[in-house]
Parts: sequence; C-alpha cells; structure tokens
Amino acid sequence: MKVLANDGLTQSGINALLENGFEVITAKVAQEDLITYINENQVTVLLVRSATKVTREMVDNCPSLEIIGRGGVGMDNIEVAYAREKGKHVINTPAASSESVAELVFAHLFSGCRFLQDANRQMPVKGNTEFAKLKKKYEAGIELRGKTIGIVGIGRIGQEVARIALGLGMKVIASDTRIGKASVRVDFYNSQYINVEIETEPLEQLIQHSDFITLHVPAQDGPIIGAAELDKMKPGAAIVNCARGGVIDENALIAALDSGKLAFAGLDVFENEPTPSDKILNHPKISLTPHTGAATEEAQDRIGTELANQIASILLVK
Repeated sequence: MKVLANDGLTQSGINALLENGFEVITAKVAQEDLITYINENQVTVLLVRSATKVTREMVDNCPSLEIIGRGGVGMDNIEVAYAREKGKHVINTPAASSESVAELVFAHLFSGCRFLQDANRQMPVKGNTEFAKLKKKYEAGIELRGKTIGIVGIGRIGQEVARIALGLGMKVIASDTRIGKASVRVDFYNSQYINVEIETEPLEQLIQHSDFITLHVPAQDGPIIGAAELDKMKPGAAIVNCARGGVIDENALIAALDSGKLAFAGLDVFENEPTPSDKILNHPKISLTPHTGAATEEAQDRIGTELANQIASILLVK
C-alpha cells in the first residue's frame, strides 16, 4: 500500500510506516496533477498539511484512496464531511502540535512586550549610530507576570497556553462556546503538580478584562475580533493570533495599533495567505511569523508517528 505525503513527513513518521510495510512517497505533486498521480500510482493514503487541498473532485475521482490524513489540528483544506460520506477515513493529529503553538504564542508576547519585532529591524541599521536613541525608544517594556491573559478557545492548544501562563505567574481567563470549564494541570519539579480549574466566561467580559488576548479557534465565517471588540479592549492591551487567518479583522487591527489603543499584535496567520498585506508585514507594532505554529522538530516527530500509528491501526487491522 502506498502513502503519498504530499506536504512532507518527518523521518520518524516515514520509518514507522516503512516498518509496517507501507511504501512512502514524499514527492511534491502539484495540486492540479494530484488526481492523475494518485490514480496512476494507486495511492491508498494521502497525507497533507496546510498547502494541499483535498477537494470533492479528488474524493470522487480517486477510488484507490482510503485514508486522507492531515498533519495538524485544523482540516479546513479537506472536504471532511463529504469524504467521510463517501467512505474515506479522515484523520488528523489534534494533540501533536499543541505545545509548539502555545510556545509560539509566548514568543510573540515576549517579543511585543520588549519591542523585539522593531528592535531586530532597527539595530542592524542604526545600532552603531543611534544606540542611545534606540535604547530610549525601547525602554518602556512590560512584564507578563501578574498580567491577565484571555484565552479565546480553551481546547488542547488553549490549555497549553494556560499551563505556560500559570507557570509565568499570569492570571488566566478563558472564553469558549463549547467548554464551560477546563482543568489544567501544571507540573513542577520532583513530580509535584497543581490542578487549576478555569471556568469560561462570555467573550465580551474576557475582552474587557484581559491585558493580552490569544485566539485558539477554528476557521470562522468572518472575524470574531473586529473594530467593536478591539474598541472594548483595555488601552495598551495586545492580541496574538496563532489560530486561523481571518478571525481578526486586519484593517481594524491596524487602526487600533495606529491609534495607540493596542500596544502590539502577534500574527502567525493572515487573511491573505500566502500573500499577507504590506501594511501588516511592515507594521512596527506587529510581531510576525509565517504560519509556523507547529514547525518544531518535536511537533513534527509527534505528528509523523501519530499519523503512522493511525494509518496502521486502520489498514492493518482490516
């Protein structure tokens, strides 16, 4: 049985598949050529990340395809319901990248709190001629400890964010339309730990009470944070989006940053991927990464082996 990992797969995942007798193909096939390639090579399993789209046409015209796998959490690029209706298995790895995404949230928070997104641009250009001026410009940094972080979406990733925030001494509040209460375990040295119960609250309250807001929600029909929501945030607050592009109104975000309403923003995802707007890319108050929330060696290893285990449990048990 052949597995096409069209958006790549870690060696640990490849090895796990090979050990179970699968043939693994890691060639990148263009979107428009996928149906032909799958049929000509009798591919049984198609693995994708965010780049490759699995359309209804592909589901209808690839009879050899039994499993469609997404390395990651969201499956916005797969016609999930339709594929399952047609008898295909659709799998993903919802827990494998939680820690990596959560850590990136704090990379953006630390960056914004200490102006790193701008300082890293300015120091190579002006560091040896305007050192004192730059030092003055960036002297009003703030600490995370003692501040309130509002987590919109307290699922797996949201709970990892809460775990790190609690370890930093932050106050944690959350909002979620599907979860009323989450229990977050924080582990310490020598097998010690504490469990913290977090009861969710309405989004409007979270917006008003948070010093920092981080979003961990699936793709939406429109933004959940627009001009009205940004206007209700605390003066000098900040927002991070490592979830899905489009859940924040980017024009409203720029206006809030320009007016001084918000201190900074951190974005890993964008409305117009893979071509974010120039206003977003060049804004001195926005910390930027190119959709790399799950892009750590550890997360990719977990994703690869988890996919391999799921594939084996489906196809080798039959």
